[in-house]
Amino acid sequence: MRHASGTSKPGYAALRKGRCSLAGQIYLVTFITCNRHPLFADHESARIASRTLSDPRLWQDARLHAWVLMPDHWHGLIELGAMHDLSAVVRNLKSNTARRIRLVHPGLATIWEKGFQDHALRKEEAMYAAARYLVLNPIRAGLARRVGDYPYWNADWI
Repeated sequence: MRHASGTSKPGYAALRKGRCSLAGQIYLVTFITCNRHPLFADHESARIASRTLSDPRLWQDARLHAWVLMPDHWHGLIELGAMHDLSAVVRNLKSNTARRIRLVHPGLATIWEKGFQDHALRKEEAMYAAARYLVLNPIRAGLARRVGDYPYWNADWI
């Protein structure tokens, strides 16, 4: 996975070089909360973020195939459209969730860390494997015993 960031830390610019966003490509994307604070262990914040991240208005030029919101990070399978690159899509997701969470919790400063990780999936089978990985995250983390017991996820196929 490659990491993109808007910070001036050495190495980030080099990691972004060569990154290209392809329409129709599906990416496994991960971004984390600020300082990996478990903000979404709070159910109200998790519900707000989940509703925002899955809001169809945010997905007019991209498609969200599967996602899971963990206490301190988010994973999603994003298929890009033709109008926006991956960085623009992620920036839109993060800014909209942060804005909506701050409406309810105005004392919160930074919600998300800068940047994100992504991995372009090569084959359709890889997409299903990645979706399984996503939805099983809460079980591996001990947050649920079964996939259906955890409320903050969704997938096209389930």
